[in-house]
Amino acid sequence: MPVDCTPNPQNRQERLSAEAAALPLTPGVYLFKDLRGQVLYVGKARSLRNRVRSYFLPSTDLGPRKGAMLDLIESIDTVDVATEAEALFLESRLIKDLKPKYNVLSTDDRTFPYLAITVRDEFPGVFITRNPQDAQFKRARILGPFASSGALREAVGVMQRIFRFRTCHLDIASDDPENRWFRPCLLHAIEQCTAPCANRIDVNAYKADIQRLLRFIGSQRTTVINELKSQMEAASEVQDYERAACMRDQLHAIEKLDEREHDPEAAKGWQPEVTVFATDPSASLRSLNRLFGGDGDIRTMEAIDIAHLGGTETVASKVCFIDGKPFKNAYRRYRIRTAGNDDYQSMREVVSRGYDKAGRGVGLFPDLVLIDGGQGQLNAALEAFAAMTQQPPLVIALAKKEELIWVQDLAEPLRLGRNHPALGLCQAIRDEAHRFAGHYHAILRKKAVLQPSESATKQIQLPDFDGGSPQPG
Repeated sequence: MPVDCTPNPQNRQERLSAEAAALPLTPGVYLFKDLRGQVLYVGKARSLRNRVRSYFLPSTDLGPRKGAMLDLIESIDTVDVATEAEALFLESRLIKDLKPKYNVLSTDDRTFPYLAITVRDEFPGVFITRNPQDAQFKRARILGPFASSGALREAVGVMQRIFRFRTCHLDIASDDPENRWFRPCLLHAIEQCTAPCANRIDVNAYKADIQRLLRFIGSQRTTVINELKSQMEAASEVQDYERAACMRDQLHAIEKLDEREHDPEAAKGWQPEVTVFATDPSASLRSLNRLFGGDGDIRTMEAIDIAHLGGTETVASKVCFIDGKPFKNAYRRYRIRTAGNDDYQSMREVVSRGYDKAGRGVGLFPDLVLIDGGQGQLNAALEAFAAMTQQPPLVIALAKKEELIWVQDLAEPLRLGRNHPALGLCQAIRDEAHRFAGHYHAILRKKAVLQPSESATKQIQLPDFDGGSPQPG
C-alpha cells in the first residue's frame, strides 16, 4: 500500500517518521524510494510500524552506508503479509526482481544462502545452501539469495511444521523394497516429515504437499487454504479419513502459524524443564553449526552417559535434543550386560546397541552424537561405530571439569569460553544424559536395598532397555 510522501526537504525525516508511525503492526515488506520513484532498499519486518519507524528516530545510528541512504528516501511503499515467513520470501523475490541499490551493495551471491527445492526428484527435498550451482541442485527450484541464514532456517522450520517435507539427502525411490524396513528419522516422530523413506506417504500425496509449499511461499496463502478445505471435504466423502485428517492438521497448523512463531514451546513433544540453560536454543544451535563449519546442518543431537556404583548396576542413557531443545519421546536407557565397571567397554556396548539400525543402513543417525567423557570414551565409541556399515556424521565428547570438547579426527581438544553458546548447548545435553542415567541407576539401587532377598530375581526381571517407546536396544 503506497504512502503519499510529498517532497519537503526541510522536514523530510519528521514527515517520514510520522508516516511510519501510521503503518500497521502486521508483518510485511517495506520499500524505500527516492525522488524519482526508484527503489533504494527492500526490507522485511515482523511489525511494519516498529521496523520502518526505527529508521527515522533521531537516536538511530545506521552506519555510513545506510546513513547515506536515508538522505535519499522520499517515499515508502509497504506490502502486508500474514506471517514473518511470508515476508522473508517476498523480500527475497523483490530484491531479485528489483535489484535495489542498497540491497545489491550488501548482497554477495557467493556467500548468502539460497533455498533449493529438488522438484524433479520423485520425493523432492528442501535444502538451504550457499552453493546453488552444486551438481545436486542442477534441476532444482532455487529461491533467493536471502540476507539472513538464521531467518531462512527459522522460516523453513515454520514451513516444515505445516507441509512436513524432507530435508535429508537420502536417495529415495518409491519402489525400493528396503523402504518397508527403514526406520524414519526423529523429524517424523515430531510430525515434521511424512517419511517417504519408509513408505509412510505415496508419491502423489507428497508432491501435492510440495506444490502447496511452493504456492504458499509465493504468497498464495488463501488459495492453499481453500484448496486444503476442498480436498479435505472430498476425502471425507469417499471415507478416506486418514488423508482428510492429514489435511485437517495442515489447516490447523496454518491457522495457528502466528501463535507457533511467537510461542515455540507450544510445539508438541518439547520438554521445557531443561531448556533454562539458554534463553535462545536456536542461537546456541547456530553457534554449534558455526563451530563445526556447517550451515544449519545440525538439528538432531543425542548424548550418551554411563552410570554405575563401584561396578554394580551399570546403566547407560541416550537422550535427544531437536533444534536445541529436549525431545523425551526419543530418550532411551540401558542396563549394561557384560562390561561390569569397564567404562570403555560399556560405551562400546551402548553404541553398538543404540545405533544398530542406523549402522546397518535401515535408519538414520542424529546429526551429532555427544559422548559424556574425554578422549578415551570418544575412542571407545568410535571403535564401535567403525564396526558398522554406516557411520554417523559427527561424534564428539565433552570432558567434565575442564569442559574440553574432543572431536573425531582432531588430535587436540577444543577449548571454548565459559559463556560460549555452543558449549552451553553441549553442556545442557551432556547434563541431561547424566541426569537420566543417574535416575535409572537410583531406581535399581533402591530396588536392591528395599528388596535384598529378591534383588537377584528383580535384576533378571528388569528389562535391559527402558524409557521412551518399548523397542529393543
